[in-house]
This record gives sequence, C-alpha cells and structure tokens, in this order.
Amino acid sequence: MTLLETERVTVSPLRRRTTPRRKGGGRAGYFFVAGYAVLLLAFGVFPTGYAFYLSLTNDRGQFTGLNQFTKVIQDYRFAPAFTHMLVYLVMWLVTLVVLVVLTAVILRSRVRPGTSALFRFLYYIPGALAGVASVLVWLFMLDPDVSPVSRLLTALGFKTFAAVLAPGNLPLVLMLIAFWTGAGGWMVVMYGALNNIPDEVLEAARMDGAGPWRTAWHIQIPMIRQWIVYMTIMAFATGTQLFVEPQLLQTASLGRVSPTWSPNQLAYVYAFQQGDFNGAAAISVVLLAVGLLAAGLLVARSNLFKLDEK
Repeated sequence: MTLLETERVTVSPLRRRTTPRRKGGGRAGYFFVAGYAVLLLAFGVFPTGYAFYLSLTNDRGQFTGLNQFTKVIQDYRFAPAFTHMLVYLVMWLVTLVVLVVLTAVILRSRVRPGTSALFRFLYYIPGALAGVASVLVWLFMLDPDVSPVSRLLTALGFKTFAAVLAPGNLPLVLMLIAFWTGAGGWMVVMYGALNNIPDEVLEAARMDGAGPWRTAWHIQIPMIRQWIVYMTIMAFATGTQLFVEPQLLQTASLGRVSPTWSPNQLAYVYAFQQGDFNGAAAISVVLLAVGLLAAGLLVARSNLFKLDEK
C-alpha cells in the first residue's frame, strides 16, 4: 500500500465522521406547528364539520339531505344578499388590486427610501383599528351635519345622513371602509415583494430603454403576480364574511339599511332571531363553497403553489 492510499484510508473515515447525521432534526418544526394545528382543528376543522352536519339535518337531528339548502335558496332574502355581496366584492377587489399595486410600485420606484418608509407607516395606521372602530370613524365622516368634509358631501348631493346610506350607495360606502382599513397592510406586503426583485433585472430593463411604467408593467408586476393572487384570495375571503360594517350601519341608520343586507347577516337572522341553526349552517356552507371555488380557480390559473425548478 502506497503512502497516498494509506492517507485516503485514514482520512476519509474522519471526514465522514465530521458531519454526523442529525437525529430528530425535524422535531422542532413539529413542535412549533403543533399549536397552530390544535387551534386549526378546534376553531376551523371541527366547526366546519359541525356546520356540514347541521346543514344536512333538521332541528331533531334527522337527515334531510339538501332540504336546508333548498329552503334558504328559495328565501326571498337570499338572492338580494348574495347580489349585494357580489357587487361589493367586485368594487372592493378591483379597487384594492389596482390601487395597492400602483401605490407600491410608485413607492418602490419613485420615492426615496426614507420617505417611502414614512408613507408605509401612515398607510398601515388605519389597519390597527378594529372593524367596529373603523365603521364609527366613517359614520362620523359620512354624516353631513358633523363631517369635516361636509361641503364635499353637500356638493355631491348628499345633504343628509340618510341620503349617504341609501341602498344604492352601500357597496361604495362599505368598499371605502374596507379599503381604508385593509389596504395599508397589503401595500407594505407588496412593497416587500417588489424589494425581492433583483436590482440586476431592473438595471437590465433600464439599459434596454424601458421607462418606469414599462418596467412596472412588464417586469415588476409579473414577478409579484403570485403575491397579487394571494392578496386577492385573502381579500375575497374577507369580503364574503361581511357582517360588522353593514350591521352597525343598519343600527346607525335606524333601520334604513336592511338587516339581511349580506349573507352573514341573513345567517345571523336565521340563527338568533328565527332559531333556525340548520338554515344558518346551510348559508355558511354555501359561503364556504363560493370561497373555495374562487380560491381554487385563482390558484389553478396562477400556479400559486408551483415550486421553482432548480
């Protein structure tokens, strides 16, 4: 055996022993996920399963098939509630996606880092308010008698609080409340996503003659498409759960707003005014199906969970 062969024999085992196999390396991950898994089962999976059970039975626990769904769909309040929600969702999602992405691109490309940090902080402040507090703020803002922008409201033809809360104006009013509350946090998220784009890519675009808007449309927005889809899914899920805002507006308007304006309000009436928890569960399952269908279509069309090939 030569000296070189002896060195290989003696050194190689030592090298292998310097990188011992880690035992139980994944246990820490399971430990950190366990708390979320328990809460998900307790407040997500089990209530959803119970809602499915209630929607397929009557108040005596007897299996009734799809009778509960047929009953609530034939209710004269069902179609208007879902129509209101659909109109609100279209206005809310279009406004959110366009203005949030546009603002994030401007902050990333046209505003100095120190100034953009100040703007991001100011945008996020309304999101720190609870939903009830946000509605109360907007009730004050939309009342021409006390609003600081009363002249603007009067110029637009809204001379009384009742005129502002007319049924045709409610989707716009609720969209303004939702945007003011939730858009700032998403602006911060989109700004962070834009910061992950390599500077070399943006520099190459500038060298090819692309201006700020062409760079944003052809490079920045496509590269954060998955984040935009994620924002849309989460905003859609939030929009289908609309309850606090129209409920408070209904109280503040002294009954001018319908107590079953949104599907969640209709489910609340079924459960706590009519004592029909099975019908309320059927409405909840319909809302869940709508949300899952919309999320599935967005995920499938956008390849949201597609892993990058290395």
